[in-house]
Amino acid sequence: MTENTKSTYFFDYESPEIQALIAEFKAPDLSDQEKAAGLYLKVRDNWRYNPYDISFRKEALKASNIARKDHGHCIDKSVLYIAGLRALGIPAKLHLAKVKNHIAIERLTEKFGTNELTPHGMVDVFLNEKWVKATPAFNQELCRLTGVEPLEFDGSEDSIFQEYNQEGKEFMEYLDDYGSFDDVPLDFIERNMKENYPKLKSLLNEAGELKL
Repeated sequence: MTENTKSTYFFDYESPEIQALIAEFKAPDLSDQEKAAGLYLKVRDNWRYNPYDISFRKEALKASNIARKDHGHCIDKSVLYIAGLRALGIPAKLHLAKVKNHIAIERLTEKFGTNELTPHGMVDVFLNEKWVKATPAFNQELCRLTGVEPLEFDGSEDSIFQEYNQEGKEFMEYLDDYGSFDDVPLDFIERNMKENYPKLKSLLNEAGELKL
């Protein structure tokens, strides 16, 4: 369990940026569950989801650097949330999976040649003596545009993408589970993306970044 509360290169929660992120949740009268739920909403809505901001540079996935931006990939937002949770003494780790998105996929399919998102990042949080999943990827504004109810997380049960949107249309399908990681598996992420997105190599610049 101590592995899941450590500060690492990626989860650098001793940095001023992460300390500022969690400042409001340090109140002694807040339970760990309340802290996790409040921080979840902050990360979910204050960083716009952007699936096209991809970088394989190590520093790009450092929590303090992500905190300086106003948007991020699902893995970026998960890294930020994990760093904040660990800073509050709440065990957390990265969970990766493959999902298929069925809504608003035109641009995604055009750029990547598929409507699958992989690896999709979410967070395993240890609260009340059990691990629960949290998915802070889609901000509230994006959910309104796509007709999907924003994902809530109260710390008591898993918060994962819905199978259907508010109109009953198929929304998200989980295809594969890659499991949990105590730290960011950058090599796995890069290899997985390049294997699943044949077009990606031609879209990356010399620094290994994709920004569309």
